[in-house]
Amino acid sequence: MTIRTATPEDAEICGQICYDAFYKISTDHNFPPDFPAPSVAADILRGAFSHPGFYCVVAEQDGRIVGSNCLDERDSIAGLGPITVDPAIQNARVGRQLMETVLDRAASRNFAGVRLLQAAFHNRSLSLYTKLGFVAREPLSVMQGPAIGKRVDGCTVRPAQLSDLDECNRVCRNVHGHARGGQLKDAINHATATVVERGGKITGYATALAFFGHTVAETNPDLQALISSSPSFGGPGILVPTRNAELFRWCLESGLRVVQPMTLMTIGLYNEPAGAYLPSILY
Repeated sequence: MTIRTATPEDAEICGQICYDAFYKISTDHNFPPDFPAPSVAADILRGAFSHPGFYCVVAEQDGRIVGSNCLDERDSIAGLGPITVDPAIQNARVGRQLMETVLDRAASRNFAGVRLLQAAFHNRSLSLYTKLGFVAREPLSVMQGPAIGKRVDGCTVRPAQLSDLDECNRVCRNVHGHARGGQLKDAINHATATVVERGGKITGYATALAFFGHTVAETNPDLQALISSSPSFGGPGILVPTRNAELFRWCLESGLRVVQPMTLMTIGLYNEPAGAYLPSILY
């Protein structure tokens, strides 16, 4: 078994493995797969493999790729995943080696913390991540459904601009104790980011209302305004902290349904959120 740096040319093979791995574990537990087709997984991995802000590796056995893992290095907290291993060689320590490789990388670059999201029904990954030092922090509900389209009094949502970065980082620091400006800047450049304003100031933002997007806001109404403004929810859906009963109930009453449970896990810096938020599938 060897671990090497991933290249964009690896994306097709890794995308098929990624699709197969998530399809098997999800359908084995009667949940829908995270990716609708191998090509979707390949496109996501190709983007990560070619992005200078990501560190990605593949595992090879006898010259054949059998798994991959990625580390999002765009901000002070690193996001880990997706990690996938060929279902044909599960339980052969490939996943552990892929995890240890990127965790060593994170330690060498002195990140304040590392975070990931784990499928709550996947007992093996929960056990592995806990053994590697991760702590379970937040139960999450992936939620999907039709556009909500409700207006929240006093809140205005508009596309985010690069000039909004400082204010958005301020909100994120107030809520989480750290900023995610690298991810937000990419989202603004891709025209997926939005901000909510209340009382003449920015009170929240979303990189995208989607599986791979995160959202931060001062209050639940600010977050509800952002969710309500989205015409759809990308991928399997948005990730709602289940402990935020007010927001969770509002999503259910607004027509969203629970798709699957997940768990936010962390190593290093973690502050109990002092506001409303939706993590992305990375964290």
